[in-house]
Amino acid sequence: MLAALRPALRLFVVLTLLTGALYPLLVTGIAQSVWPHAANGSLIVRDGHVVGSALLGQSFADPAHFWSPPSATARVPYDGAASSGSNQGPSNPALLEAVTSRVSALRAADPGNTAAVPVDLVTASASGLDPHITPAAAEYQVARVARARGMDPDIVRELVAAHTAPRTLQVLGEPRVHVLALNLALDAKAEGR
Repeated sequence: MLAALRPALRLFVVLTLLTGALYPLLVTGIAQSVWPHAANGSLIVRDGHVVGSALLGQSFADPAHFWSPPSATARVPYDGAASSGSNQGPSNPALLEAVTSRVSALRAADPGNTAAVPVDLVTASASGLDPHITPAAAEYQVARVARARGMDPDIVRELVAAHTAPRTLQVLGEPRVHVLALNLALDAKAEGR
């Protein structure tokens, strides 16, 4: 029995070293040398401080900022360690209740806005972590943000346009606005940067 166990143990040790140590070190080394920004979380730094990641959304509640789509993560919004969808289908009463509540909150924050509320402002994405909104969702919020900041809405629209990314390779996905980048640009504009 020991004769049969010895090769199995050797193979276990060799494979553990290869797949548990050498391979991860090799992949990490390649990623750090070829794509260091992405390998380190695509962090966004402002004034020497990390303010977020280009890959993860953040929750904004201040009327002077654009708001992100709802997060489906438990306990804390946009918790990267708890990525999940809400798993609520269109016939689920809980989804209708959540959407109705979110629409009411958006209407309360901007009572004069009678436009249709874009769906991405009231429904969570599959991961619950998306950092982007649609240009329509940004446009829906322009008047509120401009009023809260005392800015001309056209200047806010220009910032939205400047932070709207086109479809990837002109065919993949949809145009999108990175909420954190747009809010940082608004803050910089307000600070005269």
